[in-house]
Amino acid sequence: MGKAFSSILPNHEDFIRKQRIFFVGSAPLTGEGHVNISPKGHDVLRILSSTEIAYLDLTGSGNETSAHIKDNGRITFMFVAFEGPPMIIRLYGRGKVVLPGTAEWDDMVTHFDILPGARQIVYAKIETVKTTCGFSVPFYSYNGERDTLLQWADNKSEQELEDYRKKKNSVSMDGLVSPLGDRMVNLNK
Repeated sequence: MGKAFSSILPNHEDFIRKQRIFFVGSAPLTGEGHVNISPKGHDVLRILSSTEIAYLDLTGSGNETSAHIKDNGRITFMFVAFEGPPMIIRLYGRGKVVLPGTAEWDDMVTHFDILPGARQIVYAKIETVKTTCGFSVPFYSYNGERDTLLQWADNKSEQELEDYRKKKNSVSMDGLVSPLGDRMVNLNK
């Protein structure tokens, strides 16, 4: 059985910082919608305090997490030890999406190195930290980052990225409008 904490402790933070991949889980409020789990790589995660975490979100083929956060705010982060002693840490919280061009973006983006295709920052206020054993998680070795997404975004103009986001990132697979979708609707008025 795991242990629950009300904040990220120093040993949790040390563990999280060593991980090369993390997973983000979210779901719409309605029971008919899809639960989404997204793997995240690259150096995009920042622990802002013992109860705050954020990551620089890169342009991708969907935008489910963002739409789900707008719908109900719920978000879960999961970190898994694939090397060394077994451990799983989950962070449960309430999130929000921070878009470029806002004062909040200007404040928060200073924590990140901007990567090609950066589309938003996902911020979460953590309510519960839970550790579990991870005894059945297999060992995997880290061989490096894939640079395919970064190269793809780097080869696009800002207009091409905006057009792609409008087509692929405005609405979730369940029909929920994302904050990027809201912004694009307002820009077209």
